Amino acid sequence: MKHNFSHAVVLWVAFFALAGRSVSSGQPAGFNYDEAKVGTYSLPDPLTLVDGTKVTEVETWKSKRRPELVRLFETHMHGRSPARPAELKFVVTSTDKNALGGKATRKEITVRFGAGPDAAEMHLLLYVPNTARGPVPAFVGVNFEGNHTVTSDPGITITEQWVWNSKEKRSERMRPAESTRDKRVGSWAVETLLARGYALATIPRADIEPDYAEGWRHGVRGYFLRQAGKSEFAPDDWGAVAAWAWGLSRALDYLETDKDIDARQVIAMGHSRMGKAALWAGASDERFAGVISNNSGESGAAISRRWFGETVERINTSFPHWFCANYKRYNKDVAALPVDAHLLVALIAPRPVYVASAAEDTWADPKGEFLAAKHAEPVYRLFGKAGLGVEEWPAVDQPVGKVVSYHVRRGKHDVLAYDWEQYLNFADRNLLIVKTP
Repeated sequence: MKHNFSHAVVLWVAFFALAGRSVSSGQPAGFNYDEAKVGTYSLPDPLTLVDGTKVTEVETWKSKRRPELVRLFETHMHGRSPARPAELKFVVTSTDKNALGGKATRKEITVRFGAGPDAAEMHLLLYVPNTARGPVPAFVGVNFEGNHTVTSDPGITITEQWVWNSKEKRSERMRPAESTRDKRVGSWAVETLLARGYALATIPRADIEPDYAEGWRHGVRGYFLRQAGKSEFAPDDWGAVAAWAWGLSRALDYLETDKDIDARQVIAMGHSRMGKAALWAGASDERFAGVISNNSGESGAAISRRWFGETVERINTSFPHWFCANYKRYNKDVAALPVDAHLLVALIAPRPVYVASAAEDTWADPKGEFLAAKHAEPVYRLFGKAGLGVEEWPAVDQPVGKVVSYHVRRGKHDVLAYDWEQYLNFADRNLLIVKTP
């Protein structure tokens, strides 16, 4: 699979000129943002086994190629994650059936990963629309700064979390200020989801693992490392992205027990680094009904072999805790990496997947994100599912596809109301079981 994407993208240059900015404006210097300089690269064929055998039927994909690819991602990129804990426990700590002005029932659930007093735990926030007359489909995602930031609901418990004090060069456990309530309300569109008949479940990033190099000491990776009697990670042990993905699976474990949720219809959604986590969650846990990757970029939905925007070396340098140690072997030789983003997207097949980009987010390589979805199409076709329905990168604000979907919208690295409108339409057309009005 050889590619040469050296042609100029006239429409995109015109768009940025109209917007009054250069293609690389606001992005880190010293990296390539010129499509003419991407060069050539070869992608691993999603339908060819490592031994060269061609995959021509679904059973071979399921029994051989899919498990092979999961192992390759575990070995070389995300690392191996533990299974569901035997002593996993759910405790509903609060319920409000009149939340958000009567629009929803709010539940707060503590998910504990062991029986001892020092067991790691995470706090799940769940909103269910009060218009429901039976189990409803749901979106689940990891939030960045705490459950209390996703809506204006004053009843959400603000929990303590570990943060990095850059001045003191140490970790601190602290309770966020009341003023941080609804800080991220625009990114979650909770009331829009509820009005469309969907539940929302979310968990704080820091509950699973605080996002800094030593954050593992205060998260689930450190907890399970200590449980195993070890003090350091093996080269193929899980990184933080895999830990956040693992947290999404544990949230789904709870949702399977909640009578208000149709656990067969839960979509993993994530933005940026949490988009990477959502992709890995959907790839490694086939219980998720679908996956949405919003601006996930390098080592998420963007093709790593393309020399454009962020690189494997840069991500491993800036965020050394995100992936397993083996991934750093490919800092200088990404062509030797046995996997790439199109294979990650392909692992979600035949379930629906949505990859989305932002026009001004050139650091995340929007075209590379499109190409990953495009090059996953052979696996979807193997299952009799349609691909994106287009051959060329679509224009701004022109969503394409049905089961495999994509859009690039105008604007920056963020989750906007426009994005959520597309994701809700995507869920409406792909979830196989009709929602209860």
